[in-house]
Amino acid sequence: MHRYDPARQRLAFGLAGLAGLVDATGFVVAGGYFTSFMSGNTTRMGVELVERPALALAPLGLIGCFLAGVISGAIIGRRFKGRHKRVLLGLVAALLGTGAAVLTAGQPIPFLALSATAMGLANNVYARAGAVTVGVTYMTGALVRFGQGVAARMAGEPLVSSRGYGLLWSTLALGAASGGALCQFAPEAAAGAAFAAALALWGFAFRAER
Repeated sequence: MHRYDPARQRLAFGLAGLAGLVDATGFVVAGGYFTSFMSGNTTRMGVELVERPALALAPLGLIGCFLAGVISGAIIGRRFKGRHKRVLLGLVAALLGTGAAVLTAGQPIPFLALSATAMGLANNVYARAGAVTVGVTYMTGALVRFGQGVAARMAGEPLVSSRGYGLLWSTLALGAASGGALCQFAPEAAAGAAFAAALALWGFAFRAER
């Protein structure tokens, strides 16, 4: 995080918030599965393979959609170097907008598939030389870096590379809380808010890449 300029850092925070919003909405719609947290889906899949094998198809399908998004995003990122953020976020917005439309039409499964694919794409927004530099839809690594930074400060040896990760986690948590609150009103409202947020981030990506 500390290697990026302020505009790109703000974009990363916004993406983390979007991921939390999308994941919370998917969690409610899917009844306990995730659209960006694939570790959780993998655990659910493993448990259900033993207890109720037929139900394992749900997390497996979400993992497949997410992986398809990651692969597609990596290919697109290589093709549009220097402007990949705006291209990828445009596609993320398009997928989330379509997802919101099909959910409103009473089709939750296509919504979940589109949302998971969008989150896979989003993980390529911060990538360099084929490797993710900032994970925006999963926060275990961010919490580890934040904790290492706290330990370093306690030892009197500030760790510059840990800066920003606590805030990154916080924005994802805030996004998830917002998604949960909107789902209390209607999941369709949360899906629409995610689409609006993605459009805003797409517009901001043009500024960040300049």
